[in-house]
Parts: sequence; structure tokens; C-alpha cells
Amino acid sequence: MITTDIGIIGAGPVGLFAVFEAGLLKMRCHLIDALPQVGGQLSEIYPQKPIYDIPGYPAINAQNLVEKLMEQISPFKPGFTLGERAETVEKQPDGSYIIRTDDDTEVHCQVIVIAGGLGCFEPRKPDITNLAEFEGKGVAYMVKNPALFRNKRVVLAGGGDSALDWTLFLSEIASEVTLVHRGDTFRGSPDSSEKVAELARGGRINLLLQSTVMSIDGNGHLQQVTVKGRDGTDQQLDTDYLIPLFGLSPKLGPIAGWGVGIDRSAIQVNTFDYATDTERIYAIGDINTYPGKLKLILCGFHEAALMAQSAFRYVYPDQKLSFKYTTVYGVNTF
Repeated sequence: MITTDIGIIGAGPVGLFAVFEAGLLKMRCHLIDALPQVGGQLSEIYPQKPIYDIPGYPAINAQNLVEKLMEQISPFKPGFTLGERAETVEKQPDGSYIIRTDDDTEVHCQVIVIAGGLGCFEPRKPDITNLAEFEGKGVAYMVKNPALFRNKRVVLAGGGDSALDWTLFLSEIASEVTLVHRGDTFRGSPDSSEKVAELARGGRINLLLQSTVMSIDGNGHLQQVTVKGRDGTDQQLDTDYLIPLFGLSPKLGPIAGWGVGIDRSAIQVNTFDYATDTERIYAIGDINTYPGKLKLILCGFHEAALMAQSAFRYVYPDQKLSFKYTTVYGVNTF
């Protein structure tokens, strides 16, 4: 079992900044996220998008912001459980909690901070009749372990940044890569789009535009994908893996059953310390709601700071918090 002071559910920008605010008060943090990497929406959905409301940065690339946040919190040595979804929370006799994930990881903490952005992301799945039959048996919605695809035949479907990025990456390790996209232009970054097109021109990948994956087949494991092409004819592709990358749908998921107050798919909090109506559970960032709420990263940072001040009393019940400016604390003193 992992033991920490604060269990943070969600490793997006607000969850990462909460580590910094907690670290200044000598509180340890462990973050849990269903995605296989930190950054939340910034890394998964729009890594190249410029963000304009971060103080000190007239504009900063979304992925660069994630990297800066990771650099900022590195002195506090947070723990991470990635690629696992927080499923249940169980209150202990002393008031602390145990968080359990869908992979049976247990995190014991004094305080829970829900920083899940818009909630738990679930993949948008293509309309294929027997899709569920091959999930985990050739159909994957995320690339958690790239080595799994080494020397394999892979079909990817999608036209955004994730589809382009994984096509570029897998072209270096898979024996055959095919990218299927229903449009004739990509939604991803121009640089990645041109690199994929260049690979196709050089014969290093197969690029099927204005095409759609219609059906899949196999015997215990995926073996074949049928694609309808731009001319309306079907083409059978022998493959080992299909990776549909059509984006993610945000949902509260298991959080909705944790007993916290919910208002229209958001968690109700007070504006004193962003606590929920359940003791020792806070919610910060886009996942919470209160009068005047603005869904901005900047606002989530503010909420993280006040949350940490409040959480201190649970982590150090015998100590009095003496607030000082961060210039007085100094990160290097820890």
C-alpha cells in the first residue's frame, strides 16, 4: 500500500500545481490518473494549443506548461499511479482514506483532492458491432506500453494529434503501420501532418484517407480489419492491433458514487477552501462548481493554494499553520 499525506485524483495542470502548494507546507502527495501520462487534457487532447492566461507567459504551449509544472514540483518528489482509474474511497476509523484503483492499487492518505478536470476520460469508440469482443485482444484505445507493438502490424484510426503522434512513433517499431482517416485533411498540428504524409510518400506507412473502419474479425485475437474506402469498396487488412483514436469523452465516472454533492455533473464546493460536503475531500479545477465559477487553469491554481492551507490541519493536527510568502519558504529548503 502507498502511504502519503494527500491523494490527488487527476494529474492535469491543477493537480500538478496542487503538489507545489502542498509541498511548500511539507505535505507529501501521490497522484492517480486514468491516462498513461501526466498533463490531463493538455497532453491528451491539445498538446500544441497555446494558452494565454498563465501569469508570466504571454503565451505558452500546452505541453510546455505541463513540462514546466513537472519541473516546478520535482523538488517535492510526488508519487504517480498512471493508467489506472480511482474506483473507490473508503474512510478509515481515524478519518483518513484509502483510495483503490481499477488495478487494485491502494493509496492511504489523510486528505483527498479531486482535480479530475472534466472528470474521468473514456475513449470515444467507433460503431463496430463486435468491438467489445476484441478489447484487450487486439483493440486498444491508448498506447500504454509501446513495446507491445514492436514488430507487429498496427492499424490506427483517427485524424487528430494523438493519431498522428502515435503513427509517427509506431512507424519506428512496428512491422507495418496503417493510418485510416475518414477525412482528407488532418486536425492535428501541421508539422505532424506533413511528417505523416512524408512517411506515406516514402512507403513507410499506409495512409488511407476518406476511409472508415467498418468491421473487425479474428479467432480469439484480432486478425483482420475491413475498411471502406473513398470509392465505396471494402478492403481487408491483416493486422495484429487496431487503435481507434477518436478523442475522449469526459465523465465523472466512479466519483459520482463517492457521496460528494453533485450539481449537473460537477462537484459542489464552498469558496472558503474548496472543500466538498464530505470531510477531508476537496475538489479543485474544472471538476468543481460554485457561484461565479470560471473554468480557467488560472482559477484552478488559486483553488489549489487555498485547499492546501485548509488540508494542513488534517495532515498536521497538532501544528499551527503560520502562513508565509513563498519567497520566505523557498523551495530549496525542503
